[in-house]
Amino acid sequence: MTYAHFLPSMMMVTTSQSPNAIITQALSFSRYVERILTSEPERKTALLQSVHLPFQKKEMQAYLNSESHQIADETTLDSVLRDLRKQVMLRLTARDIGGQADLSEIMSTMTDLAETTIQFALDHHEHWMTQPNHFGQPIGEHSNAPQHLLVVAMGKLGGGELNVSSDVDLVFVYPEDGETNGRKCISNHEFFARLGRKLIASLNDYSVDGYVFRVDMRLRPHGENSPLAISFPMLEEYFLKQGREWERYAWIKGRIIAGHADADTQSMLMEKIVRPFVFRKYLDFGAYESMRRLHAQLRKEVERREMHDNIKLGPGGIREIEFITQVFQLIRGGRDADLCIRPTLNVLQRIQKKQQLPEQAVTELTQAYHFLRKLEHRLQYLDDQQTQTLPLNAGDQNLVATAMGFSDYRQFMQQLDIHRKNVTRQFELIFATPRKSPTHDMLAYLWQTETQDGSQSEAATTQLTTMGFTEPAKISERLRAFYQGLCYQQLPESSRQHINTLVPLIIEAVAELPPVEVTLARMLRLLENISSQTSYLALLLEHPQTLQRVAELVSISQWASDYLSRHPILLDELLGHDAPHPAPNWQMLANDLAYQLNHDNSPKSDIIEWQMDVLRHFQHAQVFRLLVTDLEGSLLLETLSDHLTALADLILGTVLNLAWNGLKKRHRDKPAFAVIGYGKLGGKELGYVSDLDLIFLYDDDHPDAAEIYTKLGQSINAWLTRHTSAGLLYETDLRLRPNGATGLLVNSMEAFAQYQREHAWVWEHQALTRARFVVGDNMVGETFEKTRKDILCKSRNLSELKQDILKMREKMRDVHPNPTALFDIKHDRGGIIDVEFIVQYLVLGYAHQFPELTGNIGNIALLKLAGQLHLISIDTADQVRSAYREFRRIQHRQRLSGDADMTGNIPIDGLTPRFIRIEGSHLKDDRMAVLALWEEVFGH
Repeated sequence: MTYAHFLPSMMMVTTSQSPNAIITQALSFSRYVERILTSEPERKTALLQSVHLPFQKKEMQAYLNSESHQIADETTLDSVLRDLRKQVMLRLTARDIGGQADLSEIMSTMTDLAETTIQFALDHHEHWMTQPNHFGQPIGEHSNAPQHLLVVAMGKLGGGELNVSSDVDLVFVYPEDGETNGRKCISNHEFFARLGRKLIASLNDYSVDGYVFRVDMRLRPHGENSPLAISFPMLEEYFLKQGREWERYAWIKGRIIAGHADADTQSMLMEKIVRPFVFRKYLDFGAYESMRRLHAQLRKEVERREMHDNIKLGPGGIREIEFITQVFQLIRGGRDADLCIRPTLNVLQRIQKKQQLPEQAVTELTQAYHFLRKLEHRLQYLDDQQTQTLPLNAGDQNLVATAMGFSDYRQFMQQLDIHRKNVTRQFELIFATPRKSPTHDMLAYLWQTETQDGSQSEAATTQLTTMGFTEPAKISERLRAFYQGLCYQQLPESSRQHINTLVPLIIEAVAELPPVEVTLARMLRLLENISSQTSYLALLLEHPQTLQRVAELVSISQWASDYLSRHPILLDELLGHDAPHPAPNWQMLANDLAYQLNHDNSPKSDIIEWQMDVLRHFQHAQVFRLLVTDLEGSLLLETLSDHLTALADLILGTVLNLAWNGLKKRHRDKPAFAVIGYGKLGGKELGYVSDLDLIFLYDDDHPDAAEIYTKLGQSINAWLTRHTSAGLLYETDLRLRPNGATGLLVNSMEAFAQYQREHAWVWEHQALTRARFVVGDNMVGETFEKTRKDILCKSRNLSELKQDILKMREKMRDVHPNPTALFDIKHDRGGIIDVEFIVQYLVLGYAHQFPELTGNIGNIALLKLAGQLHLISIDTADQVRSAYREFRRIQHRQRLSGDADMTGNIPIDGLTPRFIRIEGSHLKDDRMAVLALWEEVFGH
């Protein structure tokens, strides 16, 4: 029998049965329902009238409110709560067994019952205890404000997925210590402990009317022998100093369900205390190993207590599905707020959406979860017992099988086994310990001792030679230096063990990646740089295929290695991406970024710092994806620049909106403001670490416009350039604004136009040839583009223009002298800058005749256009276009390989920048073509 065979009976709801038939069916499969309706037959009438309707939370609350007037003591309160539970359980059992309710309704109804009864009971007990002639109101010793007990739900109640006979896992917390202000003054700590005991008794104590929920308090800090209620500071200190790994899993589902907590109080508890404990700020791949240990302990307990027939804790059970979802949450939840949710099925869907698990795996786990939870409920309906164990007697076995939609117990067990095996298989695939190669252990300790005897050195050399290393002595020396280095020696023992396991894997990875000495050196430097962050060591250990991909990247590019060292979180980008990344869909990425920045789970405090980190992680990830595709050889340089420019445009648009919304003083919904890009941003020729040449313009006659937009410009720059724990977005250069560094940060459109017409130097008009409206108000952008075109189309004296441009070119050569015999691709004659100056001259000199030259189409396209307009020789133009393309390609490759500083001409850490200088004999024809065009344009 296949899953599809019983899927309709398991997940779909039927409505054709009569109320009597539904109740009769429930009586057949639930002795609990039978006992209640036999002892209290009047309940059947109410059930007949309501069984076709879900028992909603507002109905529960309405019933409790209707009984409030008669609740004068604890006995009456407890009786009312138990009566409500009977009503809910009768209807829910009948609806579920009768095919009227799906799993979602069952879980949400039971969760609603728990939340409603807990809050109702808490309100009454708090009211009675805070009377002035009793203890009075607890008052905070620092805030002097009234204090309230907060009830945190854990486990299935916290996840909103409570089962029909579940206990409720609770933790009691309160914000501040202090004292009560009533006649009987006691400490807040004692007050809330007493209040907690009263609440537990109202829910948990068994009376003639039964109980409401069994209460389990063992998940509180220090367990069952600890204080019943704990203050926020005590909880925070516990998490910092004593919180255990398994408690992180437990607190994933932690949720305040009762108590009078305002938004600030909830934020203080859940965001500032709980979330940092549960979700590490960065990727936490150490969660794999901790989950393995936790699961091993569970398996031992199952073996010891012979619980193999327990569908929750046994092999392939509900707990293993929960472990799978939780490990993905713990790994990425600190980075991805989208995973900071509680319901198991919802987490599974998000894991699939994020491509962390294949669709087939998620389908199997989802189907198994539905089946097991449905089975769990049928086991519990029998006698209202908290059980997840399959029955031993044949009668109950047949009842359960029939209630599950099977003709006999054998067929039912066959399907159950399929689901449990699927869960076990997926669990083992995810948590399997990575296999080591046969040579791993032999390599693991060869270079770790300070002194090596001859046999050890010989063994190391032999093994490296066998693996294909042509210079094993050099490799051995480099490895010995690594192990004897200060970085390795100062690491904690656990990190050293990780590295001891990783180094043999690295040796094996680099063996086929020449030059192996260079690749190994880069890999060891990378390892040193990330060694203090054990989570990334764990990532490489858990995913050896990622280590191989890292080795391949760093063998090609020193800059890729440096980028990973600065942002090791990007190692995650290499998981599960064997093929090159698809071309970016910038609209989809823009939507994704907006979703991340405005997520429901985003923090309510320190939101700006959090959003800055989100932006930086997003930008770094997109750059790295492009880098990987680029290094794999499947991306043209012009296409790469287009994508990097599109990324910058997206970031700038996002930052503009965030900065505007963050201003305290705003006079309109949207700013009449534009960000203008110059240089490589304007010309859409950005490289991986190009800075952004920006100016800010506005067109707004409001009296405070200059002040407001200046603050906006300052804020935008801060969003882009501030260093956070995640790094920075972009370096910016704002000196191209009118009057340069001494001028106003933000200019009105009118002032900008006047400056360009009356005061700008020729070099500023040259810069304007590569300027464009990037983001902001479209009307301001259109005004800028019109102004730009008007300036560029102004008729000029060609002789004077030539002289001005030639003078500027000489100044630039003087600033960048080349004392070597090598060819400086950018600054030497016949190089990149000569091409750019030629194009700028042609635009400024002839745009009044040919306005199409003002189009922002890039140097290569402008050269082609100038040839078509017969401003220059078509043949020479084609040769220079080819030369320019080749110069940029070499420049790009040299910087990636590490032969030049990727930051261009900006000194780094006080060091003199390197230039792209190469032996250029093979570029002779390209240089000559540029020089020929230079002579053609400027020589006469």
